[in-house]
Amino acid sequence: MGLLDFFRGQSGASSARVAGAGDDLFDDDFQRKLDYLALVSRKVFAGRMRAERRTKKSGSGVEFADHREYQPGDDFRYLDWNVYQKFDKLLLRLYEEEEDLAIYFIVDVSASMAFGEGDKLKYAKKLCAALAYVGLANLDRVVIVSTADKVTFRMPETRGKARIFKVFRFLRGLEPAGVTNLGDAMKAFVAQHKRRGLAVLISDLYDPAGFEKGINVLRYNKFDTFVVHVTDQREQSPKLSGDVLLYDCETGDEREVTVTPRLLEKFAEVHAQYTREIERFCSTHQVPIIAADVSTPFDELILRVFRRGGFLR
Repeated sequence: MGLLDFFRGQSGASSARVAGAGDDLFDDDFQRKLDYLALVSRKVFAGRMRAERRTKKSGSGVEFADHREYQPGDDFRYLDWNVYQKFDKLLLRLYEEEEDLAIYFIVDVSASMAFGEGDKLKYAKKLCAALAYVGLANLDRVVIVSTADKVTFRMPETRGKARIFKVFRFLRGLEPAGVTNLGDAMKAFVAQHKRRGLAVLISDLYDPAGFEKGINVLRYNKFDTFVVHVTDQREQSPKLSGDVLLYDCETGDEREVTVTPRLLEKFAEVHAQYTREIERFCSTHQVPIIAADVSTPFDELILRVFRRGGFLR
C-alpha cells in the first residue's frame, strides 16, 4: 500500500461517528438555494428541444404517439399548428420513442469519505441533493444509490420536485463505512439497473484497485457518465510533523512514519499527479468531470456543473 493510501486515512478514527451529526444539511437556506438553481438550469437550457433531451431517437423517423401542452423552452418546430388553428391550443407532438431521462446518482460512502469529520460526505450529500432537485424539477426520473465495495442502499426511482424531501431523508441516513472498490460496486449497480441513463458518480476516487475500473464499467454498459470528484485541501496538505502513526481508515493497516518537510513535499507531488491522472483519463474517454473541493460553496459548484455541460441534456 502506497503513502497516499495512508495519508488519506490519517484522521479517520472518530469521523465515521460524526458524519451524520450536527446541523441539518438541508435547512431552509439550502432549500431556497435549490429553487434558484432550478430556475437557472431552466434558463440555461431553455433553447434546447425537450424531445432531444429525452431521447437520442427523437425527430424524423419515429412514430407519432400523442400530444402534450406546450411548456416554455420547448421547440416551436414540434408544435402541432393544425391543432392550434382548430382549437387555439399550443400542443406539442410526441413520438413513440420519447421517454423521460433516468438520472442515477451514485454516492461513495466508503470510510475515506469520513475524512475531516465527514466533510467530504456531507458535501457529497449536498451536491447530490441539489443536482437531484434540478433533475426532479425537470421531470426526470431520479434514483440514488450509495456504494463502497458494493451497492449498500438504494432510493427507488422517483419523479417530481415535491419528492425532494424523500431525497433528503435518504441522504440524511447515509454514513461512511467500508472499503472502496468502484469496479465491484459499479458491476453490482449495472446489474440492478437495466434502464440506461445518466450516471453521476460522486466520489473521492480513492480506490486502491484503480478508479478507472468503476468508470469503465459504466461506460462499457452504455451509461452516460458524469464524475464529481470530491476533494479536501486539508487532505492534500496534511498538517503533520515528527514521528506519527498513520493508518488506513478503510483497511485498518498501520505504519509508523517520520514526517519531514521533504516527505510532505513528495506527498503533495504524488497527490497532484494522481489528480492529473484522473483528469487525463476522463478527458481521453470524453467523460465530463468536475473537481468539487469542500471549501467551495455548493451552489457555486452546481453552477460550474451547468457551465461544464454533460449533466442536463
